[in-house]
Amino acid sequence: MYKDLIGKRSERVKSTVERGMVRRFAEAVGDLNPIYIDEEVGRRSRYGRNIAPPTFPRVLSSGVVEGLNLPKKGLIHGEQNYHYKRPLFVGEDIYSYSVIEDYYEKQGSSGLMGFLSTKRYGENDKGEVIFTEESVIIITETVRKAMKV
Repeated sequence: MYKDLIGKRSERVKSTVERGMVRRFAEAVGDLNPIYIDEEVGRRSRYGRNIAPPTFPRVLSSGVVEGLNLPKKGLIHGEQNYHYKRPLFVGEDIYSYSVIEDYYEKQGSSGLMGFLSTKRYGENDKGEVIFTEESVIIITETVRKAMKV
């Protein structure tokens, strides 16, 4: 179904790690660690500034992989892992893009399921990788049939 997209990548998109967005994200996930939201705590930290929560890259734009047309509902979030060289700093610009890593299918009890593996990269303005995010999306038989209609 998506095998022809393996290796394709999106354009590189610039996003800013905005203070207000970091605060709202921290509140939404229930992690109000002062290192994220208190400027004085950030200044006194080993980073000398505030940082974003570890899963914050989820809200950063990473472009569109041409030809990847996933349905808006019915997908299952299968897995997600983050790897960091260093934290994201509040106020910095991040350049993100996505790559389709793999697609495979398995027979499940409710039909054939597709597993779409993607990897997102977040870089600084010099192109140095700050983080990667690996995720797997599960496409159930019901969703697969609805997509073919």
